[in-house]
Amino acid sequence: MGPDSSLSWLALTLTQGIAARLSARLLRHFGSPEGVFRASLTELEACKLPAAVAQALFKKDSFKRAEKELASVQRIGCHLVNWTEPEFPRTLLEIYDPPVLLYVRGDVQVLNCAAIGIVGTRRPSLYGSQMAERLGRDLAVRGLVIVSGLARGIDALAHRGAMAAPGGRAIGILGTGIDVCYPKENKKLYQQVLEHGAIISEFPVGTPPTPENFPVRNRIVAGMPLGVVVVEGAQYSGSLITARLAMEFGREVFGVPGHVTQPVSFAPNQLIKQGAKLVTCAADVIEELPTPVRAALLQAEQPEAEQRNLLAAAALNGSEKKLYELLNAEQPVPIDDIVERSGLNSSEVLATLFNLEMKGVIRQLPGKQFSKVLL
Repeated sequence: MGPDSSLSWLALTLTQGIAARLSARLLRHFGSPEGVFRASLTELEACKLPAAVAQALFKKDSFKRAEKELASVQRIGCHLVNWTEPEFPRTLLEIYDPPVLLYVRGDVQVLNCAAIGIVGTRRPSLYGSQMAERLGRDLAVRGLVIVSGLARGIDALAHRGAMAAPGGRAIGILGTGIDVCYPKENKKLYQQVLEHGAIISEFPVGTPPTPENFPVRNRIVAGMPLGVVVVEGAQYSGSLITARLAMEFGREVFGVPGHVTQPVSFAPNQLIKQGAKLVTCAADVIEELPTPVRAALLQAEQPEAEQRNLLAAAALNGSEKKLYELLNAEQPVPIDDIVERSGLNSSEVLATLFNLEMKGVIRQLPGKQFSKVLL
């Protein structure tokens, strides 16, 4: 996007009284920001705009501020990506109030990679901390980009997990200006995500972390990835709101089960009761993804997974190894087929499969079907 085009996009989004939904309505009606600013006052008023907003657009009041904003954007080395450009996240165009302009630092190409959001409380338990970091790492290892809000707690831990994975990538979505790291203790993590992914915001440069910004930010956290995993969150937490937004947007929603007596377990446990997928490991997430995405991830994972699965098989005894080799990670095998192909009686097969489940190398699926776990 050239400077002239950037200026008109900025001027539109910086006009006082215009939020994302109203910007989108104007752009659909007039075709472009330039079309909006070329419109007559009568045409603008016909769009049922508040009188002050129509006057501001007609008089082009925001262009001086847009010029200063563009200078700030260029100074910090930030990209501006509007919703007509190929780099803009396609998934965000599917939600009912997409941002029309994003500030992006880092690799813009990562914005359209398959991604999973991980969200949760800012005050996680030890269990929640370990699960967030583990899921962030294990999903990133398999090629998924980890999306979160770079907030204190679960968000930061999920991103740290992604950064610990070889080739791990992440996207941090801010409720501040693109140049404002909040909380300040995540400054190092902000830089790591910037180097191995992207930081994005729809707020002007220098915007402080005011409370009303974070619900706006959360709709992007909910709408950008293919699904959202809630690790821990209280009854009225932002993570629960994010998960409900994800449901509205048609995204997969996952919950990591927690101790029922702990308030911080309310959000994931409630979501699971309402039909969210229960998650204990990365494979639980991957198996719910669209078939083309899952196939691409499995193909990329295959060489490394084969090495790990060979090591796992080497640690099994005779009957365990025999049944393990009858299974695969892509297609579950019914219990009757396992009995028939193994030559063992059903009692031996059930006992051996139970041992393999306890060792974490296979999983049981509905209908007494079994598959390998991607280790």
